[in-house]
Amino acid sequence: MKFPPLPLLTLGCLLLALAGQPALAARPLVYCADASPEGFDPSLWDSASTHNVTTQMFEGLLAFERGSSRLVPALAQSWQISPDARTVEFHLRPGVHFHTEPYFTPTRDFNADDVLFTFGRMIDKQHPFNQAFPATFVYPENLGLAQMVERIEKVDAMTVRFHLTRPNVSFQNYFAMGFAGIHSAEYGAQLLRQGRAKQINNQPIGTGPYQFKSYAKDDVVRMQPHPGYWGGRQASPGLIYSITTEPNVRVQKLLAGECQVSAPIRDVDIAAIQRRPDIRLMQTQALNVSYLSFNLRKAPTNNRLVREALDIAVDRDTLFKVLFPRGDATQAVSAFPPMVPGYNRTLKNEYNPTRAKALLAQAGYAQGMDIDLWALPVSRPTNPNGQLLAQLIQADWARIGVRAHIKTYEWGEYLKRANNGEHDVYMSGWSGDTADPDDFLSPNLSCAANRSGVKFCNPDFDRLLDQARATPDATRRAALYEQAQLIFHHERPWIPIAHSTVYIPVRQGVTGFVMSPDGSVDFKDVVRQ
Repeated sequence: MKFPPLPLLTLGCLLLALAGQPALAARPLVYCADASPEGFDPSLWDSASTHNVTTQMFEGLLAFERGSSRLVPALAQSWQISPDARTVEFHLRPGVHFHTEPYFTPTRDFNADDVLFTFGRMIDKQHPFNQAFPATFVYPENLGLAQMVERIEKVDAMTVRFHLTRPNVSFQNYFAMGFAGIHSAEYGAQLLRQGRAKQINNQPIGTGPYQFKSYAKDDVVRMQPHPGYWGGRQASPGLIYSITTEPNVRVQKLLAGECQVSAPIRDVDIAAIQRRPDIRLMQTQALNVSYLSFNLRKAPTNNRLVREALDIAVDRDTLFKVLFPRGDATQAVSAFPPMVPGYNRTLKNEYNPTRAKALLAQAGYAQGMDIDLWALPVSRPTNPNGQLLAQLIQADWARIGVRAHIKTYEWGEYLKRANNGEHDVYMSGWSGDTADPDDFLSPNLSCAANRSGVKFCNPDFDRLLDQARATPDATRRAALYEQAQLIFHHERPWIPIAHSTVYIPVRQGVTGFVMSPDGSVDFKDVVRQ
């Protein structure tokens, strides 16, 4: 059957209509995550798996420029630091809306009260919200934030000033970190009235480009675009975190198109990804370190000689050939990578089983000893296989008479038990947001981070950190950190393992994704066609 030709006017209208349509509508973006979030209140947690979720929903006063560690405005339009580095003033962004959810409808825009509420919880144990919901603010407490901040001043509705107890040239960096996402004071007040304060960790309200939709534990987190986002509504209709703890399963889901971006992959999976023209493999030499952390509260690992013996008994050369066959990782000697200013290049690793046995004998363990070694239950770029690493170290320690018993737990349980000090030695790691030694040392190795006695606390080391934070001169500051590392190397609270390259695969059709220096993910303005 033949059809008569369309009238010219009708045909023209049809072509114009088609031209105005996008070639492909954006579809929900699926990210294969490697672990479940511990919760949804960013101030309570310091793990990458949690902040990779919460930073899509919460924003800080400042942010790191995408793909770098340069500070840029976020919820603060501008900021000033006093010449003596003891006062930081923020001028807040007007017209910022909090999320509207079935459980909360904001009646006002973001203002200074929200900043005071957010940081007041972190620094004041007597804060009314803390009385209703006592909690540990892991990262702020590890930094010693409460001891740093003398007071927070509300200058006016859109200006906030932080007064410090002592100079701190690193202080401004904290406002771009994951823990510093701003909460709604109005929402906090509502939760208090309802007697539901703990729900701040389960039903989040932020200002970010995405807002909470649902969470099925250990399975999936669903987020949807924030329609009132100050930076413009996201083109993606949804953001889904598919939680997949097994690294080989994540790769298979990516290859099958079940997710479009994956958590960092292991060296052994790179070849399979590189063979696929429809997948782009992004990489960066990340600001990271993996290590074994000793329990300094109990014997035998509270003995410095034992710690040194266990360190120099590890055959790192063999370990790296097995765990990092591509050669993209470097052996860690200090608490942060060599690219960070202040790295002490005089430090060297040692492999000497004979001297290790002599140190154990000197410490009173000539006949050897038993020790628990906890294997990391999740895959990380700096530790792609915790069980294998544990087995390799177990064999090394057996050569000096140390009988290591390998244990592991589900990720959340692992973190909780380690914080309680139930371990002898456990595997951990850290990714820095900035190329600043303070970002590695203060949250992990200062006395403020050692509330239970499990971790490292050395007054001389702490004194050097305080001096470095108060020193604006870069050369002098670097020298102080070099001195601090000499103490770290002598005391050996950690066995440093690796700094690694981070690889993140992204499927064709995904635009706008930029890798962060710390390997974290940011899905603002990322679109899947």
